[in-house]
Amino acid sequence: MKQVLLAYAFISLIVIAALSVLSYGYGAGYVYLYWREWQIQTNIWVVFVFLACLSLSIQLLWLLIKRYLKRQQRKLETVFNFKNLHPYEQLAVVWLLEAAQDQHEFIQGVFSQSGLLKGIIGSRLYWMQQQYPQALAILNQSNAMAFELAEIQRIEIYLAQNEGEQALTHLEFLNQHELSPWLNDVKSAYDLRLTALWGKFAIQFPWMYLRSTKYGHLGAETKQEWLQQLLFDFDQADVEDLQNLQQRYLDLQDQIYSRNYEIKTLWLKVLSRMPEMSQQHEDLALHLLDEQFNQDIFYLWFQQQLLKQNPDYLGVEQRIDYWENKYPSLPVFTFAKWHIYDATARYAEAEKLLELYPDNVMMNYLRIKSTLKGQDDLIKQLNLIFENNANFVEIKI
Repeated sequence: MKQVLLAYAFISLIVIAALSVLSYGYGAGYVYLYWREWQIQTNIWVVFVFLACLSLSIQLLWLLIKRYLKRQQRKLETVFNFKNLHPYEQLAVVWLLEAAQDQHEFIQGVFSQSGLLKGIIGSRLYWMQQQYPQALAILNQSNAMAFELAEIQRIEIYLAQNEGEQALTHLEFLNQHELSPWLNDVKSAYDLRLTALWGKFAIQFPWMYLRSTKYGHLGAETKQEWLQQLLFDFDQADVEDLQNLQQRYLDLQDQIYSRNYEIKTLWLKVLSRMPEMSQQHEDLALHLLDEQFNQDIFYLWFQQQLLKQNPDYLGVEQRIDYWENKYPSLPVFTFAKWHIYDATARYAEAEKLLELYPDNVMMNYLRIKSTLKGQDDLIKQLNLIFENNANFVEIKI
């Protein structure tokens, strides 16, 4: 339809130019029509405009009828050849079957006439074939109007090439870039895609992600994967990385307390590896234990309290009493109290606690440890055995 309109506009311009030349010095002419009882008197310009509009209307009506009949026919016909499908239908089939990997030539052919997307689609196809230099080269020739789409594709290529610095630079730039007006209708999809790329970058470069100016926007599942990767790569961190991590936690501390339990637990494990964050570790541990009891978290908190230079045994005991009322009949509280009684020379009370929970592995450990008192070598061996039977909790107290 667009071609028809352009053709009519072009022909009309030619006819108008010719009539203007022929009418010069002679006027607009005179036309007289007489049919039955109708009489029409006008000039050549009105006749031309009328005939042009009539012809265009008939032409457009015919195209609409033809398109409708063809659409109805396609609903009824049996398809025997993929090539007989409309190009959009062919693309839909490729998309539904996720067959883009095998249909590079077809996809490139469909978009060969698209000035807007030709370069980006070509780059995407090279990216799928892991031909990254070619993908970047063709992307540099893409249409400036599709800048955001080209940037997203460029970030994908940098991530595939493991070039974290480049990927971070372009991600940061897109965060500050105002979206082109023609993409406003798909802004939500664009934002989701950008967030997914941030998540992919964070998991692939967990320490480099701490250098980004935008954070706190990852989904819960992605955030968990990032923290797990951070713990996995913790030994690779340098001083600057640790400073960035410390600052990131302090910036997000209020938000972290509102996250789900798994994310808070992972943050606690991260903080446990940073001695300078001991106060934040203690605060988060207390928050988690008040929300839901977890034996490993309790043990880490308790161990941290007793390893302080001047442990506050009275405060620790009061806190344990509070939790014991909230979460009754848990042997780990008796295990903790034994250490407090032993450290404060309340040996008789400590001995009474050893009579409780005869089948509990932690209390069995204490009974054996009490028997081996003064034999440090044997106690070290006992600790190794206990750690292997208590989910690898390290004994430091």
